[in-house]
Amino acid sequence: MRITLPDGTIREYDQTVTGANVAAEIGAGLAKAAIGAKINGQLCDLNQSIDHDSTLAIVTKPRLDKKGKTRGDMDPDALYLLRHSCAHVMAEAIQRLWPQAILAYGPPLDNGFYYDIALETPISSDDFEAIEIEMNKIIEENRPFTRYEMSPEEGLAKLTEEGNKYKIDNAQRALDGGSETLSWYVTGDQGCWEDLCMGAHVPSTGTIPAFKVMSIASSYWHGDVTSDRFQRIYGTAFFGHGDLDDHLELLEQAKQRDHRVIGQKLGLFVIDELVGQGLVLWKPKGALVRSLLQDFLQAELLRRGYQVVYTPHIGKIDLYKTSGHFPYYQDSQFPPIQMRDHVSGGEEQYLLKPMNCPHHVRIYASEPHSYRNLPVRLAEFGTVYRFEQSGELTGMTRVRGFTQDDAHIFCTQDQVKEEFAATVELTQFVFNTFGFEDVSIRLSLRDPDSDKYAGDPKLWDRAERELREVLSDMQIPYTQELGEAAFYGPKVDFVVKDVIGRSWQLGTVQLDYNLPKRFELEYVGADNATHQPVMIHRAPFGSMERFMAILIEHYNGAFPLWLAPEQVRVLPISDKFVGYAKEVSRALSSEGLRVHIDDANERVNAKIKVAQDDKVPYMLVVGGRDAEAGTVSVRDRSRGDLGPIQLPEFIRSVQVELSTRGQSVVEVV
Repeated sequence: MRITLPDGTIREYDQTVTGANVAAEIGAGLAKAAIGAKINGQLCDLNQSIDHDSTLAIVTKPRLDKKGKTRGDMDPDALYLLRHSCAHVMAEAIQRLWPQAILAYGPPLDNGFYYDIALETPISSDDFEAIEIEMNKIIEENRPFTRYEMSPEEGLAKLTEEGNKYKIDNAQRALDGGSETLSWYVTGDQGCWEDLCMGAHVPSTGTIPAFKVMSIASSYWHGDVTSDRFQRIYGTAFFGHGDLDDHLELLEQAKQRDHRVIGQKLGLFVIDELVGQGLVLWKPKGALVRSLLQDFLQAELLRRGYQVVYTPHIGKIDLYKTSGHFPYYQDSQFPPIQMRDHVSGGEEQYLLKPMNCPHHVRIYASEPHSYRNLPVRLAEFGTVYRFEQSGELTGMTRVRGFTQDDAHIFCTQDQVKEEFAATVELTQFVFNTFGFEDVSIRLSLRDPDSDKYAGDPKLWDRAERELREVLSDMQIPYTQELGEAAFYGPKVDFVVKDVIGRSWQLGTVQLDYNLPKRFELEYVGADNATHQPVMIHRAPFGSMERFMAILIEHYNGAFPLWLAPEQVRVLPISDKFVGYAKEVSRALSSEGLRVHIDDANERVNAKIKVAQDDKVPYMLVVGGRDAEAGTVSVRDRSRGDLGPIQLPEFIRSVQVELSTRGQSVVEVV
């Protein structure tokens, strides 16, 4: 039996081994740090048996510095094992405190974990300390995570006898998904606390050094609000207390930057219960920012040869059946609308538009095309609708109606690489403009073992190969994510880090050979024969709502001058100087600046505080000396008091800042 390690080294064995055996053979240091294994790409327990030729990577806990912080990047596989295991420890602690609690489901997350629990007694944040005390006891006992398996028949019989309908449902779903056995994890020996679980886990509870119970929320079985209600308890875990402290500090900063709070305070948007959950009402200030974002991108698209189109908010269900969006996205779509023609008596079904691409396809198909007029680049700020579950809705980041900065490129096979590279460059340009300097690329591929993907596997292989070549030619580093492709093609996702280090998945570019085939799209080639075009989907913002939410938090509500709803506020020091303040306002407005006068009967310091709270970039304090000299006393929201300056000079400085979108700021002296 040959075991191939990540560096290409091959080790041969004549008997079954485990990741722990191999780690110990390599060295004592590796064995001590090992907490799991990846066998043929599958994350497993460290003591998982290997009985045939396999690839093996040992998952280790990270090295920490003196402050208990991870040296280098955190390994997502190691964090997965840690947090999955900590979810079990938390569930056991809760059942110690509330023996009547019934467990449902407890997965790890990117930033922690949760467990859904059915319990009549309400758990509150006041109970978190007691839960953590019990968790510490379990961790100090350093009990091993021990896996055992049963046949489907034995496992279901066991669960039926125990009477937990949620675990029976979980087991049936696992079997329907292809699992040949059912597995449990015991924390300790047989007879100790256990949970139905597919794994994987760290070797023992003592491997969990730093954790915290974070919050509690309501959830529903299968996300169905008409079904059983759960208490969802969230927690997080890290390998070092320094990492945990940094995470908690990040959450505190994020709380202060919450777009829902800032958006309400600054009057940018509102979500009204009478209108409906997940449906955003853009207020005048927010709508202004949105229009500026749209104008910025649309001007760039026109410069790059895109053509603007508009499409309706609904379409016949047959359109989406042809594209495959129905029934593929059926669970996240609004129900079909049954339409009856009052004249003919005939009936048709329509859908609220879940995607823009089928409509753009029909625009392309509405007239003949030659290779001479390709590529065709169609762009639209198109609103689409998804029926997200109420428990998944979050401010503007997860909504039911949103506008995508969508575009679709129809090109020849020979144009694919050049066009795809141009869309990647466009997305990078957009992120640089908004100050997102830390951008990583994720190549999302299909899972060959899954049947959820449409089209010929050979075309998939070709598309994936072309995307790799484009990224390599552009010398862009990237990671690969198996199983994350769109159902019709592979894609490149852009993950940006904001100013406080949080990661957000924003723009996406997708390569698609399938929709043109489904809709039988054609163009006439140089050989005078018909050919099928290739389609590229791209959306740098993703959606206007989500991008706006991220910008609010990235800027903490303090939009750069070119995006600020109000760019300048004039503050007369008393009523006597309101007349001069109006002269200043007219001069600024005539230059296209967005300006407001605060003529309230308040002291100027109080006016300054209000303007600072409103995140206005510039405040111009005007009094008697300013009126006589034709000056304004400039105050920058970040740099403070900049002193008096001639009004034309101030206008010139802000025009430079506007023309460069903040890349050049003239010092006001």
